[in-house]
Amino acid sequence: MKHLFALLVATAPTLLPATATAQTTPADSAATAVTQPGNPFTVYGFVDAYYGYDFKHARGHERPNFIFSHNRQNEFTVNQGLIGLRYDNDQVRGEVGLHAGTYPSANYAPEDPIIRNIYQAYAGFRPFRKAWIDAGIFSSHIGIESALSKNNWTLTRSLAAEGSPYYEAGVKFTYEMDPKLTLTALVLNGWQNIRETNQAKALGTQIQWQATDKLLINSSTFYGNEQPEGLVRRRRFFHDFYARYAASDRLSLALVCDVGKQQRPEADARADTWYTGTLLARYQLADKWRLGARAEYFSADHGVAIRNTTPALTDPDFNVRAGSLNLDYLPTSHVAVRVEGRLFNSGHDFLTDRNGNPTKSYGNLTSSIALSF
Repeated sequence: MKHLFALLVATAPTLLPATATAQTTPADSAATAVTQPGNPFTVYGFVDAYYGYDFKHARGHERPNFIFSHNRQNEFTVNQGLIGLRYDNDQVRGEVGLHAGTYPSANYAPEDPIIRNIYQAYAGFRPFRKAWIDAGIFSSHIGIESALSKNNWTLTRSLAAEGSPYYEAGVKFTYEMDPKLTLTALVLNGWQNIRETNQAKALGTQIQWQATDKLLINSSTFYGNEQPEGLVRRRRFFHDFYARYAASDRLSLALVCDVGKQQRPEADARADTWYTGTLLARYQLADKWRLGARAEYFSADHGVAIRNTTPALTDPDFNVRAGSLNLDYLPTSHVAVRVEGRLFNSGHDFLTDRNGNPTKSYGNLTSSIALSF
């Protein structure tokens, strides 16, 4: 893997023309990329260096284990360092991106070591006009947030994002009915897993509608068995909805509502349910200054779909409210300097502090300097 990473870095300059300029790329890639009109190759990169500090934190440097992105505290480190190469001539396309950092270390830990550093790796073609078929490893079709922090309204990820897939492996069919409506159908190995864990395949759908110039509406679904081979089958159904609205030139708002169900292993038992709601706001203070805010709630029976950090405590369910506020400084289109404060609260003890005492609340600060090209 490290030899492939080195090869990408070494060959990138040879693919760039002398008059290369920057352009915006899709949300699941870096915010800016080096390319030139008429050149089907795009080289992109992203580095997110951060420092965080937790209040009422447990001993050590790891944040609660339901946090995967920016998951270290009192430590200067890198959340994600990414370099990639994309090819698209409007008939065939493909991409390979490799990354390293605390985010892939935490989020890809169950995968084989040889593939943990793959951010995206897929190939696709047009079977007919307005349609694409892509196969490989790609960003999840679920959620409003990207794995790349610079593309998100808040620095850290919401509980909804941490409790749903960041990436997936399989094949997808995308059809653009018109410039405002895109439909996608997927067959996947499973819920955020590259390596298959059983003989079943999962299904997914996505409908994205640009209702007006100011309003975007998205509906995504997932259906599949999420138990490893040899365990009792437990089908999971999940629906993600979000709407993003540009209220004015300065103010943007977003609403995210997720709901999921998963069968219990006991016969005739009521299915575990989880749901989450998230409100997001972004306000442009000035050309280079921006505010972001988030309020959210996550409820999960038996901690389904999210890691329950306190299995020894009396309540097995996960019910947490959280709020965050961040300030962004954007000196150029390639750099984002961000700081965020975040508070969590639950109706029951859901964490232990540095002294080993149960606590109902938890807070942290996170700062980041991110570079994209």
